[in-house]
Amino acid sequence: MMYDRTIRHCRQCGAAVAYRLPDDGDTKLRAICTVCHTVHYENPLNVVGTVPHWGDQVLLCKRNIEPRKGKWTLPAGFMELGETTSEGAARETTEEAGAQFIMEDLLTVMSVARVGQVHLYYRARLTSDVFDPGHETMEARLFTEEEIPWDELAFRTVKETLEHYFADRRAGHFGTHAFDIA
Repeated sequence: MMYDRTIRHCRQCGAAVAYRLPDDGDTKLRAICTVCHTVHYENPLNVVGTVPHWGDQVLLCKRNIEPRKGKWTLPAGFMELGETTSEGAARETTEEAGAQFIMEDLLTVMSVARVGQVHLYYRARLTSDVFDPGHETMEARLFTEEEIPWDELAFRTVKETLEHYFADRRAGHFGTHAFDIA
C-alpha cells in the first residue's frame, strides 16, 4: 500500500486541485490548481537520525509517542526546512536523547517507497554517557550488540541500520550502505 498524502487544495490560492498531466511534457499525474494552474509536486519526506555509540555500545531511545510507542529506536525524525541532513540528525539526537556527541560519517541511506520516505542515519560518537531525554523519549539507554532488544525495535530501518553498524564495526571499517526497504 502506498502512502497517501493526496493534495486537495492549492497552497497558493486555496482552490480545489485536479490530478492530471501538466502541459509541460511531464509524464506523471500532478495536483494542478483549477483556478491559478499552480502545479503541486508530492515528494518523499526525509527521516534523519544517528547511531550514537560509546565504546562497544549504541544508544537507543524508548519511544514515548506513536507510532510504536514503547518500542526502541535510534534517535531520528523528520528533517526540517533550512537544515542539512546532518544538522537534522544532530537536532533529533539532541531533542530525543539529550546526548552530547560528535557527528561522524553517513552510514545508511534507505528508500522506503511504500511510505514515501528516505531514511538517512549518521554515526555519532558520544562524548558523555549521561543523557537527558526529551518528551518523545521514555528512556535513553546504552546497549551492546548482544543486549539490543531486537524484537522490540520500532522500525525495520532501525534494525537494518544497526545490523550494518555492527557488521562494519566487526570488519574494522565503516562504509555507506544504500538500499531499498520493501
